Amino acid sequence: MTYAATVSGIHRGELKEFFLAEIQDELRHAQFLADKIAALGGKPTTQPAPVPEAATPRAMLEAVLQAEKETIARYVERMKQAEAFGDYGLANDLQEIISEETRHKEETEKLLKGTWQE
Repeated sequence: MTYAATVSGIHRGELKEFFLAEIQDELRHAQFLADKIAALGGKPTTQPAPVPEAATPRAMLEAVLQAEKETIARYVERMKQAEAFGDYGLANDLQEIISEETRHKEETEKLLKGTWQE
């Protein structure tokens, strides 16, 4: 939400929409995970991760790309844990989330390949 509100420059409109779409997907994933954690008897976290400061659209996209890579790695680890636990439904759900996050990562990489005017 921070990047959608603060992005500036010639690509502001497109990037704002990109960031807002990302937020909706991430909120959906977070709600799914919170529900699953509660169903398994745990207590979901209520503190979101801090958003790195970024002064330019490129820096914002680079921060998003790094976050996507880290998120994918965490979901892969959780998927392996679910499989080891024998919860194949959860493993399948996590695989779907990994696929979505991978698409987000690839889209961000494409945006970063473009020519930029800051």
